[in-house]
Amino acid sequence: QVLLFDEPLSNLDAKLRVSMRTEIKELHQRLKTTSVYVTHDQIEAMTLADRIVLMREGHIEQQGAPLELFEHPRTRYVAGFLGSPCMNFIPAVLQSDHSGLNAQIAPGISLALPAQRFSHLRATPGTAIELGIRPEHMRRQGQTRDDVAQLSVDIELVQPTGSRTF
Repeated sequence: QVLLFDEPLSNLDAKLRVSMRTEIKELHQRLKTTSVYVTHDQIEAMTLADRIVLMREGHIEQQGAPLELFEHPRTRYVAGFLGSPCMNFIPAVLQSDHSGLNAQIAPGISLALPAQRFSHLRATPGTAIELGIRPEHMRRQGQTRDDVAQLSVDIELVQPTGSRTF
């Protein structure tokens, strides 16, 4: 048996959507039945799925466990689709010097890319790249770690949502 869902919560208000997501998740766990759930809502996909098949224009962009897609997106589309607020993209040029890899994001402004986090890059220096930065990975000065890239920025917009502030 297979349960098929096609955008079942799309016409519900926000509070009822949250409640129904819980009901559907509990039903799925209780019945232990395979379910195919079609949605454009990433929160529904992330909270309800054991596996996500993220599609674009009829083609599979990436598939896997929800956190796998979120933490290790294979394409810019997947990286930009999952996450709220969405990932920021910054064009850069890959550089290399005695300290390791750097991403030049503007003339005279480079971002050091810690080797332990970016050793997988196969691009050669001078290659145009795009950095993806999730808002939740940003930290205030003094809250940083040595294994992450650091860049000073000016905050232009603050969005309080209650439990979180972006």
